[in-house]
Amino acid sequence: MRGGGSCYQKRLKDMAGQYANAAVFAQMAAASADAVVYEVTDHRPSQRAGDLITGVTRMSPGDVAGEYFMTRGHLHGVADRPEMYFCLAGKGVMLMEAPDGQTRVLEMTANTICYVPPCWIHRSVNVGPTDFVTLFCYPADSGQDYDIIARSNGMRLRVMKTAGAGWETIANAGYQPRAQSSGRARV
Repeated sequence: MRGGGSCYQKRLKDMAGQYANAAVFAQMAAASADAVVYEVTDHRPSQRAGDLITGVTRMSPGDVAGEYFMTRGHLHGVADRPEMYFCLAGKGVMLMEAPDGQTRVLEMTANTICYVPPCWIHRSVNVGPTDFVTLFCYPADSGQDYDIIARSNGMRLRVMKTAGAGWETIANAGYQPRAQSSGRARV
């Protein structure tokens, strides 16, 4: 295949500000700063609107004070661009949030597809005991806005462990509602 590609890792130290329990996060980051939370590899044939970027995300199992490991999450810089995720292995959750605050949570296991609609913020969360691996695909001119989540102190929901091997979503107590227009980056 022609075109470029990239590979990057997000280590525990890179995830500051993502988890509700900052004190436990700080202790974990001090002890295991270089532990890989997730890795992304992709293929970018071009940046043209009609092209597609494809790639794979591999997320390690783990949690910070019961809050499962997650990606930073994003909204596309050109907000009206959708994204598709196909679970290859493991067990995870796709956490999604619309500009009006509506949320959707989709549990993903091998051979599950998740369609993220245009203008929806999204984040992957590993809720299983093994790596959560997904194939993704989105328009090449999409871009990413990672700061939209930070500006609201996270997403509306957090994904937490329950007794046994389960998970649940809880309200993010620190969440700051976004203005309706914030989910409508360059369209």
